[in-house]
Amino acid sequence: MSDAPTLETELARARDLSVAALADAIESIGFECTRCGACCRGHPSEDGGDREPHTATVFPDEVRRLQDAASETTDGGGTGTSEAAETYDWRDVARPMPYGLVGGDEGSEGETFEWALQTDACGDCVFYEEVGERPDGSPKGACSVHDDRPLICETYPFSVALGGTSQPMGEAVDEAGIVRAHECEGLGRDIAREDAEELAAALKERAVREIEEAIAVRDNYEPRDVDGVVVHDSEGAKRPDGSPVGDHSDGE
Repeated sequence: MSDAPTLETELARARDLSVAALADAIESIGFECTRCGACCRGHPSEDGGDREPHTATVFPDEVRRLQDAASETTDGGGTGTSEAAETYDWRDVARPMPYGLVGGDEGSEGETFEWALQTDACGDCVFYEEVGERPDGSPKGACSVHDDRPLICETYPFSVALGGTSQPMGEAVDEAGIVRAHECEGLGRDIAREDAEELAAALKERAVREIEEAIAVRDNYEPRDVDGVVVHDSEGAKRPDGSPVGDHSDGE
């Protein structure tokens, strides 16, 4: 029995992916966003308990870009200067990936890997908003930072079958070659070739970024014996507010 491919091998495969071939696969499956918002909202738990929050992986540089995009600016009272109307900090945009964390006396604690987009009290992505109704009367969803949305959002409902990449929103429901499609009511609809190629290019970029991130996390990982939550990403160990471990009273 052969050994599983290394992350470095999978990274080389990701970099060699053909955008044209990925676009062919996307075309064969078909997709058009229906603005249902299902991929941005929390969802019912499998055991029928509390609603599960939306969980989407976001890279550290994407968190910073979203901070900038979400921080609104206004003309400083007609003075010709700009001032921040609302400034988003790290915790407004991202939260520690919940997997691996446990409840403690003062909240969650433990070590986890990577970041998830922040959610509101309903478990929906904080950047999700309803902007009217669809033809069937159901709410029409929108992203308030659409032009700066993370790659995992830009490429949903697709992923590629390479080690080191993630599967958003559960198992695949369709596939064409290396491309996997995940649950979405927009699947099976006609997609223009230009749109398929744009989506394919983003899908390749995401695959490369995910594997690069996984390699960096692996290479930088050092167990941390500190109180509270530690998040390991490609830049090292961080606190939930995005600051490096060691910047606070961590006993180091």
